[in-house]
Amino acid sequence: MAEGIFVSICIPAYKRIDFLQRLLDSIGIQTFRNFEVIVTDDSPDESVKNLCDQYQSKFLLRYYRNRNTLGTPENWNESIHKASGEWIKLMHDDDWFMNQGSLQHFVYIIAQNPSLSFVFSAFMTVDFGTDQSKNVFPGSFELKRISRNPATLLSGNCIGPPSVVLHKKNNSILYDSRMKWLVDIDFYIRYLATTRAYYVPKVLVNIGISENQVTKKAFGNREVEIPEHFLLLEKTGTGILKNILVYDTWWRLIRNLGIRDEKDIRESGYQGDIPLKIKEMIYSQRKLPASLLKIGPISKICMFIRFLFANDNSVQ
Repeated sequence: MAEGIFVSICIPAYKRIDFLQRLLDSIGIQTFRNFEVIVTDDSPDESVKNLCDQYQSKFLLRYYRNRNTLGTPENWNESIHKASGEWIKLMHDDDWFMNQGSLQHFVYIIAQNPSLSFVFSAFMTVDFGTDQSKNVFPGSFELKRISRNPATLLSGNCIGPPSVVLHKKNNSILYDSRMKWLVDIDFYIRYLATTRAYYVPKVLVNIGISENQVTKKAFGNREVEIPEHFLLLEKTGTGILKNILVYDTWWRLIRNLGIRDEKDIRESGYQGDIPLKIKEMIYSQRKLPASLLKIGPISKICMFIRFLFANDNSVQ
């Protein structure tokens, strides 16, 4: 392995020192030790700094207080910018390693497959409200579809949140600060445009779930979801709508957000071009009762028929 720091564990922090302490404790017990910890702090007080001071003697930890509040995801990028390691392990402060061998297992996979640049693992979600936990493993079909076309991640993020990913540092690929809802999917699609993702079928990371997370607040919010979906479509190109999984994702977005007219899109804040296929979806759904579209099988059949007409009667 290369000399110097191998892994930079990047933590964009904001106030929640109880969560952060659990994460730092899980880092402190890792058997693999060639890492640094980068904490970039958006907090308005000294709580995160004071906690980080307690870990300075346990491992290499570099703390940075942001001059101005950066927010999500620019604070993620700031942490990555400060990193000096060959590999980046972005960790949100409410997530933590499963056990002491988690980071070692990631590194072992890399050592066995030196051509890799993007690795992700299975994970366990822990709901802080209900205290319920669940292991999450992507299916073989999901893994095959993102291998063939990473843009299909829009139809279902089978990789998971950034905390389950270890990737080589690439300063040309960072998180898009214009996004909050699709920010991780967008990053994965761009990163995997020139490399493949390697999946580790072992739970290596715990993912905390709470109502205060940015993604929870963005869900169902027209002003967030609509502009971000169009922004991602601009990046991938409208040709991706020939994929039935992505087409179905857009169909469900229009249905779930109650978009019945182009005016609904404009009122969300998006003022760019609306592709013809999106307009046709809106028109098709407007002809059907909203109550009927809420019935899953019926909605799926209507989507499939619309897809066939939109793609010259051949599923691609």
